[in-house]
Amino acid sequence: MASYNRVILMGNLTRDPEVKFLPSGTSVANFGLAMNERYTDRETGEQKENPCFVDVEAWGRQAEIIGEHFTKGRPILVEGSLKYDSWEAEDGTKRNRLKVRLQRFQFVGSRRDGDEAGGGYTQAAPAAAPTAQAPVPPQGAPSSTEDDIPF
Repeated sequence: MASYNRVILMGNLTRDPEVKFLPSGTSVANFGLAMNERYTDRETGEQKENPCFVDVEAWGRQAEIIGEHFTKGRPILVEGSLKYDSWEAEDGTKRNRLKVRLQRFQFVGSRRDGDEAGGGYTQAAPAAAPTAQAPVPPQGAPSSTEDDIPF
């Protein structure tokens, strides 16, 4: 069975990135991304928005760069793959979610007030080793964000 798992999104951060360091020294950044789909209601002619919120997880040097240069409200372009997380909540219910595991990102917009986010920065994975730039936790390891779950 053939499969392809690639996501490209551009939106604004919904919160400041939270950067953590694993015992191995590997950094992990988690942040939320919001995108708006704008459309015109056919019946009323009114402009409407349909927001979409996605959690993003970055690893390694990319996590550190995002933590240093991005804050809530800042635009970013991300490319990555969907990751399915499932866990059991404290009350015994099963929970799950999809999030994006970042593989590349791009600064969006112009420099503001002298910060270094303009111009653009992309760190792409080498073709032969797609996970070289974004270390992946071992299979079956708990997600680094389980304590960040709001419910």
